[in-house]
Amino acid sequence: MASIASGLVSITDAGFSLYACAFSAIDSYLGRESLPYVFLQTDAGVADLVRILGNAFDGAEIRFPGVSLADLALEAQGLTWYFRCSDGDNAEAEQPHLYRSFRLLSFYRDLRTGRFHDPEGVYPFLLSLKKEELSAQADCAGAAPGLERFRLLMDAALICARYNGPYRVLEKTSGAETLPDLKIESKTKRSFMRILSEEPEDPLPSLEEQRILLTGLLVSPRPDLGFQLLKASGLVAELWPEIAAMDDVDHSKEFHPEGNVWSHTMETFRYRKPVNGEDFDLLLSLGLLFHDIGKPLSQSTGRRRFSGHAEIGEWVARRFLERLEFDRSLVTGVCYLVRNHMLPAALPRLPLFRTGEIISSPLFPVLMELYRCDESSSFKGLDAYYESSAAYQSYLKNRRNPYRSADGKKLNRYTLLS
Repeated sequence: MASIASGLVSITDAGFSLYACAFSAIDSYLGRESLPYVFLQTDAGVADLVRILGNAFDGAEIRFPGVSLADLALEAQGLTWYFRCSDGDNAEAEQPHLYRSFRLLSFYRDLRTGRFHDPEGVYPFLLSLKKEELSAQADCAGAAPGLERFRLLMDAALICARYNGPYRVLEKTSGAETLPDLKIESKTKRSFMRILSEEPEDPLPSLEEQRILLTGLLVSPRPDLGFQLLKASGLVAELWPEIAAMDDVDHSKEFHPEGNVWSHTMETFRYRKPVNGEDFDLLLSLGLLFHDIGKPLSQSTGRRRFSGHAEIGEWVARRFLERLEFDRSLVTGVCYLVRNHMLPAALPRLPLFRTGEIISSPLFPVLMELYRCDESSSFKGLDAYYESSAAYQSYLKNRRNPYRSADGKKLNRYTLLS
C-alpha cells in the first residue's frame, strides 16, 4: 500500500487544492506529533477523492462519516484522515473554511506548496507557543456567531487542553464573572460566557465526533482544562453522565486532599509523561480517566469505602467505550487497567500465585504508570510506588533466571532437568 504522503500528492497532482486545517495545521507549524486524526480540505469532489484514494490505497477502508464531521474519512498509517470537500464553483473555496469557530483555528497549510497561511492574524500567538514564551496576548478567541453551540464548546475545550495558551490566565480581574474552576483572560472570557449561556438547541454530536473530542483531549498536555470547560457548560453531564457523576462523590481529605473523585481524576493527568514531543499515551490517559469511575456506584461499609469499585469501574468503562465505538483492543486494555489499578499498591505483599497472570501482561508497565500518577495526584509521595517497582523488577529478573522460579525460589536439580 502507498504511503499517505504519496496519496495526498496524488490529489494535488490531479490539480486539486489540499489544505491541512486548524489543529492539524497548528501542530504541524509547532513541530508536534499529529493528533490521532487529521483534518484536510480540498476542492475535489467526493467521487474524485474515492477514485484517487482508492487507486493510491488499494483495499483501504473509505468511510462517509456525515456532513457534520467530514465528507470522507480514510484509515491509514495509524491515523484517521478526514476530508472536507468545498464547493469548487464558490469563489470562497480558494481558502479552507472547515473550522471557523475561533480565530485561532483559521490557521491552515497548503499541502501543495508547504506554506502556512494566517488570514486572521494569529501568528504572533503561535510563535510564542513555538518559542515556549507564551508572551503574546493576541485575542485568538473571537468565537464566530451562528455556529452550533456544541461545535464551539468542543473546539474551545480542545484548544484549552492542547495549547493552554489563549486561555491561560495571567491575572484575574477583580469582581469579574469567571467560569467554575477555569481561569481565562478577559477577552476569551466574554466569548466563552456567551457560549455557556446559550440553550443547547442543536442535535447532540455524533458518536464519532464525541470519540474524536475525547481522544483529542486525552492525548493533549492539559486535558483537565478542557474537561473543566465542558463540565462548566453542562456538556459532560449531557454527553457522558458516567464521567459527570464523579463530581458528586466526596473523598476522605486524609487520603485525597486534592478533592473529590472528579478533582482527583483531573489531577492525575498532570503527572503523565509525554510519549513523544508534547503528546501523551491514549491508553494510559483513558485508564486514568476511568480508574475511579466505579466509585459513584460502589458501596461503603464502615471504614471500607468504595468496595468493589475497580470491578464496577471496569464494567462502566467497557460500556462507555463500546458506546463510543472505540477500537476493541483499546477497550480491552483500558478494562485491564481499571480492573487491576489497586493491585500495584499491594504487589510487595502478595504471593505470586495471586498476581502472576496480571504482572506477566505486557500492559503491566502501563498499569505501574497509572499507579504512579494516581499516587502523585494524592500528594502521598512515591515511596510505595518505588517499593512496588522494586518488586516488579525482582519478578522480571527472576523470570529471566533459569535457576530460579518467577517468585525467586531456587529450582532443584530434578526440576531443571525436566
